[in-house]
Amino acid sequence: MFEEIKETIKAYKRRDPAARSALEIILLYPGFKATMMYKIAHRQYKKKHYFLARLISQRAARKTGIEIHPGAQIGKRFVIDHGTGTVIGETSIIGDDVIIYQNVTLGGTGKDTGKRHPTIGNNVMIGAGAKVLGPFKIGDNSTIAAGAVVLDEIPENSTAVGVPAQVVKQGGIRIELDQVNIPDPVAIELNALKLRMENLEQQLKGQD
Repeated sequence: MFEEIKETIKAYKRRDPAARSALEIILLYPGFKATMMYKIAHRQYKKKHYFLARLISQRAARKTGIEIHPGAQIGKRFVIDHGTGTVIGETSIIGDDVIIYQNVTLGGTGKDTGKRHPTIGNNVMIGAGAKVLGPFKIGDNSTIAAGAVVLDEIPENSTAVGVPAQVVKQGGIRIELDQVNIPDPVAIELNALKLRMENLEQQLKGQD
C-alpha cells in the first residue's frame, strides 16, 4: 500500500506541473484523496462488505466531488486532475498510468447487464467532460478529447474526438492532444478526400 501511494504521488508530480510537493498532493488534491478512499472501499467490497464499501465511497464523493464505485478495478499510478463531477461506474476497469480530467463519466447506457461500464487500457488520457458509456474497451495509449462522447470501442494508439466520438489519426499516427487544440474530424476527412481527388486527377492526366 505504501509503495502504491509513493507511485501515485510521483505520477501526480509528473502529470501536473502545479504539484509542488508530496504534502500538497496528499492534503490538497481531491483526486488523490478520492483514489486513496477508493482503495479502502474496494478492499471492503472484495470482502463482500458492500454496505460499508458504499458508505466509504459516498463519504469520499461528498468530500471530493468524485464518485468512484468501490466495485471498480483501478490500476497503478492513476491520476484524476481536478476531478469535480467525475463518475466511475461499478464494473469499470482502468489500466495503469491513466489520467482523467474533471467531469468525466465512465458509465453505462442502461441497456446492458453484468459488465455495464468501460474498460480503459494502459496509458490512456480522457479529457475534461468526456463521457465513455458502455461495456467496451478503450485501447492502450489512446486519447479521448475533451467533451467527446464515446459509445463504441476505440483501438490502441488512437485519438477519439466529437459527439459521437470518431477515431482520427494523421498518417496512421495517433494525434497528441492537449485540452485546447482539438482536431476537427470532419475537416480531416474532407482533406483526405481532397488529396484523393487530386491523386485521381493526376492519374487521369497521365493516361491522356
